[in-house]
Amino acid sequence: MISDRKLEHLLICEHFDVQYKNKKTGFNDIEFIHNSLPEIDMNKIDLSTKEFGKKLDAPLFITAITGGHPNAIPINKQLAIAAESEKIGFGLGSQRAVIENPELEYTYNVARENAPSTILIGNIGAPQVNYSMKAVETLDADILAIHLNPLQEAIQIEGDVDSTGIIDSIGEIVNCVDVPVMVKETGAGISAETSKLLESKNIDFIDLSGSGGTSWAGVETYRLRDKYLGELFWDWGIPTAVSTVEVSNSVNIPIISSGGIRSGLDASKAIALGADAVGMALPFLKKVCIGGDAIVEFIQNFKKSLKLAMFLVGASNIEEIKKSNLIIKGETKSWLNERGFNTKKYTRRSTV
Repeated sequence: MISDRKLEHLLICEHFDVQYKNKKTGFNDIEFIHNSLPEIDMNKIDLSTKEFGKKLDAPLFITAITGGHPNAIPINKQLAIAAESEKIGFGLGSQRAVIENPELEYTYNVARENAPSTILIGNIGAPQVNYSMKAVETLDADILAIHLNPLQEAIQIEGDVDSTGIIDSIGEIVNCVDVPVMVKETGAGISAETSKLLESKNIDFIDLSGSGGTSWAGVETYRLRDKYLGELFWDWGIPTAVSTVEVSNSVNIPIISSGGIRSGLDASKAIALGADAVGMALPFLKKVCIGGDAIVEFIQNFKKSLKLAMFLVGASNIEEIKKSNLIIKGETKSWLNERGFNTKKYTRRSTV
């Protein structure tokens, strides 16, 4: 059953190391040019952003984690309460389970009950065209995410490896729902070429979900008796920093950079590379397990570290940090240069 699989995924993420082993996000290759004369008041730095008509206090989304099993109810409730109080976005996990079993609906709509005003993101697979509006209505979603997970499906015991017609299905979903549509990867990144295909279908947002954070090939490996393919492809994917540059330089679509983001400093680098916001999943799940005020404290620390990074480059708001000077070095530079992207353009963007 899908519901049982959702519970397995939760337990594996809670109790095992499911992060990429050798491949990193690439953010260690990104260095800001320090500004010794920032000429701004750190206490007046504005982290807010506006997405789809709703203001967020920081450019942060809790990206798709849970739903589809009764054990997800307290997790989604805690995350929703934190997202509402801190005014950040919140995305639910795949809603396929509730589509097949309506009794599981409350594992999802508990989110809107506890987050009445902040952005909520629904979630379906691209083949589920006929259920797209149901997914929106169940959650009262502001945005509908279509997830892409060919790597996970290929490793998964129950995986669907027929990927024909996916891009056309995405176009159908865009045409049949009355909310903005996001397409999101699930940990292996999105390339320049893929982003251009998505743009041709008029999607509204891309969550590129690059490699370096949670490996869903790794998650599925823990469920396999024969672990050969899972272990071999554990580190497959495009690093998050690379994917952020590729996508932001290829399309005119707002971008969420996710996949291994762990702090406001990581976020500042992603935004400076072209992202409009960032997302995290696994760190929030870990904080739920701790309980108490851990989730809110984590979000507040994220905001503090993002604000400090902005202060040290002299950026008073999110738009200004997008124009800050930085250096791209190491493997990230090599990858991008080989792919034809000019990394030098980031080095002297702001005026002296």
